[in-house]
Amino acid sequence: MKNKMTKTGWLSGFLLLTGILILTVNSAASQNDTEGSKDPALFTRMPGYHIYRYDDLQFDQYEFRVSDSKTEIVQGHSLFIIYDANDNIQTPSPLQIGTNYINAARSVGGKLVYEFHDPGEDVVVKVVKNNMETWAYVSANGNGSYSIHLIEKQAMKQDVVADAGTMNRSIRESGKAALYGIYFDTGKSDVKPESEATLKEIAKLLNDNTTLKLYVVGHTDNSGTLDVNIKLSQDRAAAVVNVLVNRYSIGAFRLKACGDGPTAPVASNDAEEGRALNRRVELVKQ
Repeated sequence: MKNKMTKTGWLSGFLLLTGILILTVNSAASQNDTEGSKDPALFTRMPGYHIYRYDDLQFDQYEFRVSDSKTEIVQGHSLFIIYDANDNIQTPSPLQIGTNYINAARSVGGKLVYEFHDPGEDVVVKVVKNNMETWAYVSANGNGSYSIHLIEKQAMKQDVVADAGTMNRSIRESGKAALYGIYFDTGKSDVKPESEATLKEIAKLLNDNTTLKLYVVGHTDNSGTLDVNIKLSQDRAAAVVNVLVNRYSIGAFRLKACGDGPTAPVASNDAEEGRALNRRVELVKQ
């Protein structure tokens, strides 16, 4: 056991000095790469490898291991890449591959989130850089190939927006309409430009129904403290009202901002899918 630990420690120290893997945004592609594939923006590949499989999804999710007993689901732009060793190279050990990715992440302020029980064979790293949070699960089993499952964390772009007619029907039937097309940065209350399509439909709803008065109610998930979430939801609701009044000329007397924070969830907060549903703005008939 003593000799094994000494060898492992020497190899880790050697890798820290050599830094075989580097970070780049423009890496040279191997002639053997599968068509249309490329390295992630954040990481190069191990030398002497080509891309065997490349899956690029605009929005997906992956469940990353963060401790022996806990996982975290991360959603966003997803890449799954399998790298195969080129012919006639000396393949690196799983420890060498995993440690290279750990060092690459750390070199730009990232960190090792979780390392499985066999050192280097399976690692999870996270990097926050240029307002982008990137998670990567690297798996190497010593057979000459390794894979990386990478998620650039982001909220899903809402492609389907509830129109004024749908909002009106929902309000008539249930007294409220839940909206998922109004966007805010995490922890902030400024309405993002991507919200315009939904805001136009709210304005149309109000212009088509001139006697309709609404509570604009902000909702959050349960991340953070209750006081912070109540204030955040109130501020977000007020921001929506402000845009409707000042940009779309809706009478201020027809709208009242309210913040319910995390107190009225529509799904469980135990998973990210539920938390995403709970982060919403609702229109409630006064």
